[in-house]
Amino acid sequence: MNVLLKSAKIVNAQSKDLHLKKRDILIQNGTLAKIASKIDAPKGTKIVELKNLHVSLGWFDSSVCFGEPGYEERETILNGLRTASLSGFTDIVLNPNTHPIADSSSDIVFLKNASRDSATDLFPLGTMTMGAEGIDLAELYDMSNAGAVGFYDFKSPIENSNLLKIALQYVQNFNGLIYSEPLDTKIAGKGLVHEGTTSTKLGLKGIPSMAEELQIVRDLFILEYTGGKLHIPTISTANSVKLIADAKKKGLDVTCSVAIHNLYYTDQVLEEFDTAFKVNPPLRDKKDAKALIKGLNDGIIDFVTTDHTPLNIELKAVEFDNATYGSIGLESAFGLLHKIFDTEKCIELLTHGKERYGLTETVLAEGNKACLTLFDPDKEYTFEKDNIHSTSKNSMTIGESLKGKVYGIFNNDQLVLN
Repeated sequence: MNVLLKSAKIVNAQSKDLHLKKRDILIQNGTLAKIASKIDAPKGTKIVELKNLHVSLGWFDSSVCFGEPGYEERETILNGLRTASLSGFTDIVLNPNTHPIADSSSDIVFLKNASRDSATDLFPLGTMTMGAEGIDLAELYDMSNAGAVGFYDFKSPIENSNLLKIALQYVQNFNGLIYSEPLDTKIAGKGLVHEGTTSTKLGLKGIPSMAEELQIVRDLFILEYTGGKLHIPTISTANSVKLIADAKKKGLDVTCSVAIHNLYYTDQVLEEFDTAFKVNPPLRDKKDAKALIKGLNDGIIDFVTTDHTPLNIELKAVEFDNATYGSIGLESAFGLLHKIFDTEKCIELLTHGKERYGLTETVLAEGNKACLTLFDPDKEYTFEKDNIHSTSKNSMTIGESLKGKVYGIFNNDQLVLN
C-alpha cells in the first residue's frame, strides 16, 4: 500500500532533525520511503490530508482485555484490535481474561493466529499458573516459545510466596517476565473502594492502601532473593511509587504500570454510586493521584495503560456492591492523558516500553517499517457513547471533556482511519 501523509507534524524526540517539524511522509509497501518538506505523490498513491495532523511512532498499551475465546459478546479479537487501531494503538499486550484461559501453548497460538491480519499487533500474556488458580505453574516455557511475552494470573494475586519465588527462578532460563498482582486479599477483605473519607461517608467497605503496599513489599523482597524480571501492574498508591523507586535504586529488575483513570479520577466520583467507576485497583485520593503523576514524570513508573476491560451490561447495571470491576479505556486514552500531560510527554509515555517484552522498538527514519499513529492534539470534544468502537460500552469517561483526537494508525501496511 502506498500512502502520502501531507504536512504532518512529527512528534518524536529521538529524531532531533525531525522532532516538531512539518514534513510530508511517503510510505511505500509498508516502509517509510521518504520524509521531506514537500513530496509529489507518485501515481497510485493515496494522499492523506487531515486538519492539524500530527504523527508519532505507534502507541503501545501493556494491559488490554478482549473477550474471545469464551466471552465474544464482550469483545472479539478482530473488533478489539480494530478499536485499538482507531484509538491510536499499533501494539497491545493482551491479558489472559478469557474462557478457556490462556494457560497452554495452544491457547497462545490461537490468539496469535486470530490476530494475524490486523493492523494492530497483539502480544499475548499466558497465565502464570494452571487455570490462574495459583496452585501449579502453567506451561511457561512452551507458552514463551509459542509467543507469550509474559505470565500473569490476571487480577489474581499470587498468595503462595514460594510459587512466586519458583516462577521468578524458572523463567530466568529463557528471560521470561513474571507479573504479580499487587493486592493482599486478607487485608483487602470484602472492600469495594479505596478506604478513606469517601468510603466512610458512603458506607462502602474500603480497601486500605496497605493491601497493595504489603504485597509489593513481599514481591520485591522475593525478587531481591531470586533475581529475574518482575512486572507489577497498575499500582495506585503514593507509597507504592516510593517502594518501587527504592527497589530500582537497589538495581532490582522491576517495572510497573499505572492505569490512566487512576491518574485522572479520584474516589470522590463515587458519590453517585456509578458502577462505571468501580475498578481494580480502586480509584484512590488526590494525594495518590498526584504521586502517581510525579512517578511518571520522574521515570519511576514505566508504563501508562488503559487497563481496557470490556464487560457485559448486566455485570455493571446492578447494585454497586454486586457490580464487576473494570472499565474500557482505549478510545478515551489519549484525550484523557492529554488533560494531564503536554503533547510531548503524552507521546513519550505512549510510545516506549516494548523492549520490556522483548519486542523491537521502531525507529522513525527512512527505510524502516512504517508504524505510526496519526492524531490532532488540540481537538477538544465531549466523549460520548458514539465515540466508543468497543462492543461493550462500560466506560467511566462518558460525558467527560477531552483534549486530543486520534485519526488512526498506519501499521502492517494498513491504514486505519476514523
